[in-house]
Amino acid sequence: MRIHVLGTRGSTAAPGADFVRYGGHTSCLALAHDGELPSLIVDAGTGIRGVSALLGGQPFKGSVVLGHLHWDHTHGLPFFASGDMPGSMVTLCAPAQGDGEAGTDLATVLARAMSPPHFPITPLDLRGNWTFRGLAPGDYELEGFSVLALEVPHKGGRTFGYRISDGRVTLAYISDHCPTGLGPGRDGLGEYHEAAMRLVSGCDILFHDAQYTDEELPARAYFGHSSSGYAVRLAERAGVKRLVLYHHDPQRTDDQIDAILSLYQSTAVPVEAAIGGTVIDLVGK
Repeated sequence: MRIHVLGTRGSTAAPGADFVRYGGHTSCLALAHDGELPSLIVDAGTGIRGVSALLGGQPFKGSVVLGHLHWDHTHGLPFFASGDMPGSMVTLCAPAQGDGEAGTDLATVLARAMSPPHFPITPLDLRGNWTFRGLAPGDYELEGFSVLALEVPHKGGRTFGYRISDGRVTLAYISDHCPTGLGPGRDGLGEYHEAAMRLVSGCDILFHDAQYTDEELPARAYFGHSSSGYAVRLAERAGVKRLVLYHHDPQRTDDQIDAILSLYQSTAVPVEAAIGGTVIDLVGK
């Protein structure tokens, strides 16, 4: 599995000299089978614009899965050139909104932010062949990947984490996660609840919400995110092989992210921070 890390920030993009090394685009990963072009995109923040360059400007044919519908995970959709062109074939999946799994419900909800007078077009005006699919928690097969979707606590809308496997290696992705919403847990950082443990247990790599430091969490958990310490302890408890701190706060400078990483150099799980524009190759044994 090849992972293209295209967007690393949460809440809003972060341009400027202080955010160059870790990147300023909002959430997006593009996944490819070995030797192939990306066919499964996870989240559609502003980072999704980078997929078009990976495809050489050719139409995208594959699936996009959204963890939830907040702006920092959807605002890249109308600027995804390889998806918005003749010849594209895109299945857009997200947590089902309202009753059942009606795709029209998903397109309608997306259109609340993407339609006149807020935007010139609606999701249904995107060129190419777009299908909108609401997901319930459960197992899916998307573009040759096995995908487990489970609901996790996050403020302001139904939110899923994903566990994705190509049959040889497994990636877990929980970009927005408020475990304190279920209680403080033993260490005050939030509950290590069943859905989180099931999503990440024994995975080869985990991308996890680390928007706050542990010290910031009491004042800022209200906004619906995790601390870096929670991500590390979850990874340790669940036997994760590699942890990538993700969804960086938009005001967190490169140097400040370096300082956070320095706290976790002796942990049981290798810890790194997501860097926009990098490629991670996971090789199965």
